[in-house]
Amino acid sequence: MNPDLNMDPHDGGRTDPYAPELGSIASEDGDAENVTKTGTTTVGLATDEGVVIATDRRASLGGRFVSNKNVVKVEQIHPTAALTLVGSVGGAQSFIRTLRSEASLYETRRDEPMSINALATLAGNFARGGPFLAINPILGGVDEEGSHVYTIDPAGGVMKDDYAVTGSGMTIAYGTLEGEYDPDMSMDDARDLAARAVQAASERDTGSGNGLVFAEITDEGVEFEEFDDLDDAL
Repeated sequence: MNPDLNMDPHDGGRTDPYAPELGSIASEDGDAENVTKTGTTTVGLATDEGVVIATDRRASLGGRFVSNKNVVKVEQIHPTAALTLVGSVGGAQSFIRTLRSEASLYETRRDEPMSINALATLAGNFARGGPFLAINPILGGVDEEGSHVYTIDPAGGVMKDDYAVTGSGMTIAYGTLEGEYDPDMSMDDARDLAARAVQAASERDTGSGNGLVFAEITDEGVEFEEFDDLDDAL
């Protein structure tokens, strides 16, 4: 118990015996360099045909050492939706498992999948109230209302857009998307643009690189493909 937090201001600073015992959580700042982070560049593009998500595959320790070169940073969480893995690897993996379980439970109870808007709202609620550390994923999905791309910020904010980028390479990748994105583009064109955005970020961002993972989402499901070399993906 921390007595300073339980002082009764109306009794000369005496400790209030009826106040709740308030504990504290040790700071992890000293261990920040030992936390595996994805660094990363993740891109999501919505088209009339579906959603394309592209990510790099690099994970690092403290932003200075590449700890893994084969991380799959996008996972299916719903019959027609996927979520990227951004930030602390442990926190992001826990977040994905929790969201996937809730989406599956909803479908089991109601015999229909959750709408993408509801899934995004649920993700925001979890991010705001859960112990998931620093996460900033992209949620992409397709439902009866069309194709959707959302970003979920660490405070639980949910923002929908035609395209989005998160991660340490976002400023570079956005520059590639900004002048070329077209909502009427085909899935093949969206895939090519997403790959070039990740490639541009990987050229300059030390937290991004080591290949590419695609997730293509349509009303029929989610398909994944991996490339060791970005040039092969283009």
